[in-house]
Amino acid sequence: MLQFAISLALFLGALAFMEGFAFVMHKYVMHGFMWVWHKSHHEPREGLFELNDLFAVVFAAPAIVAIWLGVNTTLDWMLPVGLGITAYGAIYFMFHDGLVHRRYPVPLSGKSAFWKRLIQAHRFHHAVHTKDGCVSFGFLMAPPVRQLKAQLEARNVDLRTVAPDGTEAPL
Repeated sequence: MLQFAISLALFLGALAFMEGFAFVMHKYVMHGFMWVWHKSHHEPREGLFELNDLFAVVFAAPAIVAIWLGVNTTLDWMLPVGLGITAYGAIYFMFHDGLVHRRYPVPLSGKSAFWKRLIQAHRFHHAVHTKDGCVSFGFLMAPPVRQLKAQLEARNVDLRTVAPDGTEAPL
């Protein structure tokens, strides 16, 4: 039972850690020196994939290594860490690419207050099409929508492209 509790704590810890990691990577790497890849995510997509999708491959590597180490070595504690990272990636893929960007159909409406806030925050992020000046870099945690709107208005960003409920604006 203790081993299960430790594994669960490692899994949940890795899952939670990934939100902070994703925030830092998004703000300082994707909107920094790797804008060359991420820029494709702020432009209309042509085709099924965009250059930004390569980040999924890069970010999957540590999870794959952790799972492999957890299964094939005495570092068995790495397995729940790798699974926690993988779970975050799956959640991100399902909700970011499916629910927010509608790259494929998902069986969710996104109409809960929680998802409406996250969708709207992400749409405010996409109101800026350049490397600088964006708001809201996390995914599962977002600042209040009023705060994001005020930040963008202070930067004279045209918010007419963002739907009030966060569900209709094109990305």
